[in-house]
Amino acid sequence: MAAARCLPLRASPPEVAKAFSSSIPASSSSSSSSTTTTAAASLPLRAAVPPSSGRRIPPLRCASSSQGSASPDIAVLLEVEGVLADVYRFGNRQAFNVAFQNLGLDCANWTEPIYADLVRKASGDEERMLLLFFNRIGWPTSLPTNEKESFMKSVLREKLKALEVFSASDSLPLRPGVEQFIDDALNEGVPVAILTTYGRNGEKTSRSIIEKLGQERTSKIHIVGKEEVERSLYGQLVLGKGVASSLDEQLVKEAQKAASAEKQRIAEEVASILKLSVDINAASKSSEKIIVTLRAGSEYVGRDVQNCVLVAGSQSGVLAAERIGMPCIVVRSSLTARAEFHSAKAVMDGFGGTDLTISKLLSKKWS
Repeated sequence: MAAARCLPLRASPPEVAKAFSSSIPASSSSSSSSTTTTAAASLPLRAAVPPSSGRRIPPLRCASSSQGSASPDIAVLLEVEGVLADVYRFGNRQAFNVAFQNLGLDCANWTEPIYADLVRKASGDEERMLLLFFNRIGWPTSLPTNEKESFMKSVLREKLKALEVFSASDSLPLRPGVEQFIDDALNEGVPVAILTTYGRNGEKTSRSIIEKLGQERTSKIHIVGKEEVERSLYGQLVLGKGVASSLDEQLVKEAQKAASAEKQRIAEEVASILKLSVDINAASKSSEKIIVTLRAGSEYVGRDVQNCVLVAGSQSGVLAAERIGMPCIVVRSSLTARAEFHSAKAVMDGFGGTDLTISKLLSKKWS
């Protein structure tokens, strides 16, 4: 196919204190209150918790604690992109076309077949999609060869701006059945958290999609974004956010880098006091971000990691869940229609009917 020529570019909360105090053995009747106070003050991470800023951090759930017979010992964590909404089918393509128009690229227009072909060949990598496309049709005539990378980044910035606007409109619908799925979970006493921190298109887009669920529904679920992750106890330990100077800063640094077996042993002892399980490994930065988000989500819903089910729409979410022992179910989207998810408990096409339902989760019938 002959190359087309593009037009030139125009220019410390109380709940945490309770969690710490609950880990201290009860004093005998002859012990003085000052002894208990001294023991509590000696806990390693006492200073790690910043003063309250008005937002509640969920209490930690110990393995031995009871949720009550009326509350199922399971929780649901939901990704946004591909799960709440098929952003890839109803948002990304249209946002790219708006970006092309805004940049004066009149010869660039992605139809559904073109977009699907680029997604398949680039495995969803948007920068590579642009590279493949412009290699095929021709690059803007005024663009120097050494500026192709900066050009693609400018397209992606414009695309993200367009998607943020688009995601707030009625043109990007929720997936059929997802509202009923959430309502059924809440009616059954199953806590629900929605994760907004690691989507491809940013937290602003994710929160715009969540707003489509309606205020009454969202008031009953946990929304776990960047701020919530940093406020979680696991996030404070691994990310070092808000950690006071009196905390062993070297421990936090080594926990992040996974550089020392001795430090790992110490960190695990700290984690046992906090009733948390800490992963100290050489995970990639993106993988670490997802792992911290998943663990923060389990804190907010008050369930152990192995009792949370991640409903994922991304391969990265599936792999992170596998690393920490969290069950995962994939709901396919247009981006993952042909992908394989070997570590997922089940792969389904949507919500309701023969696909994913709360009753299947409660009965552990994954397929």
